[in-house]
Amino acid sequence: SVIEPQSSSALSVPSAFNANTQQDFVNRMLPHAMQASQTTGVPPHLMLGQAALESGWGKREILMPDGSNSYNLFGIKASASWHGKVAEVMTTEYKNGVAHKQLEKFRAYDSYTDAFKDYSGMLGNNPRYASVMQQGGDAIGMAQALQKSGYATDPKYADKLVSVMRQMNI
Repeated sequence: SVIEPQSSSALSVPSAFNANTQQDFVNRMLPHAMQASQTTGVPPHLMLGQAALESGWGKREILMPDGSNSYNLFGIKASASWHGKVAEVMTTEYKNGVAHKQLEKFRAYDSYTDAFKDYSGMLGNNPRYASVMQQGGDAIGMAQALQKSGYATDPKYADKLVSVMRQMNI
């Protein structure tokens, strides 16, 4: 099935995780976000918001070639420095404000815990995202800093992320 993109890395893949409700998704992912937050300082509500936005509340998870789950809820691409498993899928990228479909490689993990740990570590350790961490937990500031840092190519990414975070009950 083809899913209408909601973010720069919204994926056109069949559902691998069928959350009954948005709250079910939050409840399932909160322990992973809390654990990652304790070691990295990235606020759990930011992680959950991005996971929800990037995966369509768990309904558009990135699948491996054999149909198994990649556990990549964050749309993190696999650059040349990534030495782990990879899933290739069609994604929507924005260039000069215009959406384009292209095949991209994404990181794959063994569990949601690994995905949350990698994502929060990336924000906490990559100088590219230093401005995100300097927002002191302010959700709107962090979302804007993520967009300015180039986390996503969608020109409306920050607004979408803030909207998703406001929908969560944590």
